[in-house]
Amino acid sequence: MKVAIVGGAGGIGSSVAFNLLQQDVDVDISVVDTRPNMITSHVMDMQDVLSLGRNDSTVRAGDADDVVGADIVVLSAAVPLRLNTSRDVFLKDNAEVVRAVVSPLKDSAFGGSLVIMTNPVDPLVSYARVLTDLPRERVVGYSLNDSLRFRFGLAEALDVHPRRVKAWVVGEHGPHQVPMYDRVELDGRRVNITAEVRTATQDYIENWYVRHVSLDSGRTSTWSSGLGGALMVRSMIDASESPFPVSVELDGEYGVRGASMSVPALLGPDGVREIIEWD
Repeated sequence: MKVAIVGGAGGIGSSVAFNLLQQDVDVDISVVDTRPNMITSHVMDMQDVLSLGRNDSTVRAGDADDVVGADIVVLSAAVPLRLNTSRDVFLKDNAEVVRAVVSPLKDSAFGGSLVIMTNPVDPLVSYARVLTDLPRERVVGYSLNDSLRFRFGLAEALDVHPRRVKAWVVGEHGPHQVPMYDRVELDGRRVNITAEVRTATQDYIENWYVRHVSLDSGRTSTWSSGLGGALMVRSMIDASESPFPVSVELDGEYGVRGASMSVPALLGPDGVREIIEWD
């Protein structure tokens, strides 16, 4: 399976590449970026750990031809992070980044799927659909981090290890996220969430982004997005039967039409196989 990571010299893109190399699946990874020295640096580093992997995957520097010829294109390129209170401040600038990358795909031989990791992901998924004229199923956005933060916030409030918690966030990747408290599982069983636990969890998930950005560290969610993005690609390659939260343009599901937002879906090499509609 050919995977091109555009923005692969950045923190998230390189983390996706590294974590994908650790998955038990064979991939040919092309790292594409406008910074050739950074590409070379990351590729040299990752090639040295191929002997420690669990597969016959490869990683190399790539270019525009690799993007067109990829089965899955992961787009993580973005303008530099700056102090803000909402991902929406990046919409105009990052829309230009997305346009530059995906517009050439419209009249090309591209037959793969497009994974958007650039923020704000929901409107950019819709924008990429317009620019490429691809079927909605083949343009999906990464949004797992909302669910991961929900699980950690619940685990902290419940005083348990996060691995014991399974929980989901749907809706916008942003302030209008919808944490699904009635589907929270602890050790595989549904649990009722008390008002006290809910208040503590809400504080964690609603303020995580603002607190993180206010650190002015210059870095984004490199590790969570890197592993989560790799698991998303893995789920697509394997056509997993486990739901994965992705941003996709809806066409009547959940009563929404013509807008992209996060919903549970079954994935495959061609993107979304099925959107799951939970009560």
